[in-house]
Amino acid sequence: LIVRYMLPTQGVIRFSEYSALYDIIVKKNNKWRRLNDMTDYSFVYDELKDKYCQDNGRMAEDPVRMFKYLMIKSILGVSDADLVEHCMTDMALKFFLGLVPEDNVIDSSTLTKFRRQRLKEVSLLDKLICKSVEIARSKGIDISRKIIVDSTHTLSRSKPAIPAGVLQKQARILRKAVYEADNSQKGKLPEKYEGTDLEKTMDYMCGLLSYLKEQKISFYPAISEKMNLLSEMMDDITDHYTISADPDARIGHKSADSEFFGYKGHLAVTPERLVVAATMTSGEKNDGKELPELIRKAKVSIPDLEEVIGDGAYSAQENLENAEKESVEIVAKLNPVVANGRRENDQFSFNKDAGMMVCPAGHMAVKKIHSKVTEKNKNERFLYYFDILKCRKCRHANLCGYKKGQNSKTYTVTMRSELQEKQLAKQNTDEFKEKYGLRYIIEAKNSELKHSYHLDKAISYGLDAYTLQGAVALFTSNLVRINRILDEKAK
Repeated sequence: LIVRYMLPTQGVIRFSEYSALYDIIVKKNNKWRRLNDMTDYSFVYDELKDKYCQDNGRMAEDPVRMFKYLMIKSILGVSDADLVEHCMTDMALKFFLGLVPEDNVIDSSTLTKFRRQRLKEVSLLDKLICKSVEIARSKGIDISRKIIVDSTHTLSRSKPAIPAGVLQKQARILRKAVYEADNSQKGKLPEKYEGTDLEKTMDYMCGLLSYLKEQKISFYPAISEKMNLLSEMMDDITDHYTISADPDARIGHKSADSEFFGYKGHLAVTPERLVVAATMTSGEKNDGKELPELIRKAKVSIPDLEEVIGDGAYSAQENLENAEKESVEIVAKLNPVVANGRRENDQFSFNKDAGMMVCPAGHMAVKKIHSKVTEKNKNERFLYYFDILKCRKCRHANLCGYKKGQNSKTYTVTMRSELQEKQLAKQNTDEFKEKYGLRYIIEAKNSELKHSYHLDKAISYGLDAYTLQGAVALFTSNLVRINRILDEKAK
């Protein structure tokens, strides 16, 4: 009884003299009525009840209703404040939320707190996808034993700053604090560097920090805090070369000369256009490396999975080997430079959009040279050159083999793989071409998620927030798709 008092459930029937308005205004074929009637949303309560205090505090907002607010936000693509205003005046939305016509709606800050506090550390992505597939089957929809895989990029709310400029700005703040604490330090601090060369900027920062660590004023809180912040910024730059308000966003590449800053959603979609598996990562992650996890997740809903259809990013040697173990056929065209003849424990990856190799730190090669077969070199090769200025300050040198003092960093790919030769022979058959023709389905799904469910831009900062945004968008899109399939069957 105490739990139900502190955490109300939406199952409680409420009456109002105005409820008859819903029968007049919200017709049976209304999108929101159909979404409401499609399933019992109490599974949300079961997942979140442990996030609420059971015997203390005021009456909480119904978690099922709060989750429905997020579904509405995913479809409308508006701010929390505008969402609340829409829900206050739109009768269909009030019906979907389980409110009577005269009820008030939440304050926009309540929804923000719900996302950040109640949903923190809650793994909804896989649970919501599996729930939507379960709903589809309960409605008599057959799920194919094949999936189409691809990734879609989502922009971060913030943009990356120029590393040298950010460091120099923080250094000026630090120097000012030092002068205020000890005016005699003027003329003693290392000479400023305000150019654009990152290597010289980093050397200047190291010299400044080294000098201050030997001074007594470094123990002053006003000085030590700013020193620690500058040191942390330098670590971020050596780790992933960017500084931003979004800590988890990274630079990814759509092509050789086009990049984005944000995240990636890796999806597995059936020919019925239902998402059955997904992983959410930062923008620099390689598509192909997510395939084993997508297969594992897809097999939860489709235990007898037979085929995986994808582009050249998924035809790497390790993926073909994993597919054999999983008894799954990979329908993906070989790219002439996709991970053939790779070294053992190699962490370089191939970006199929840009046609370039990417190092373990996420930096893309700046130049590629194609070496054809000759009498001396019996195998076709590709030689990739990386930006040596980035390599000199990168903390992942132990993963790529860069040694201090090198004037260049290259990576060579040799074309040889018996397993991929078999794949090459297979991809020339008519059967393969027919199966591969289904790839357009996931391209359409990616476009739908970006434009209809506003997954083109992150609504908050951090990978956890993006994962939650993606989870709600995928669940909502699956429910809408189920309704469309049912309509097609009815016709």
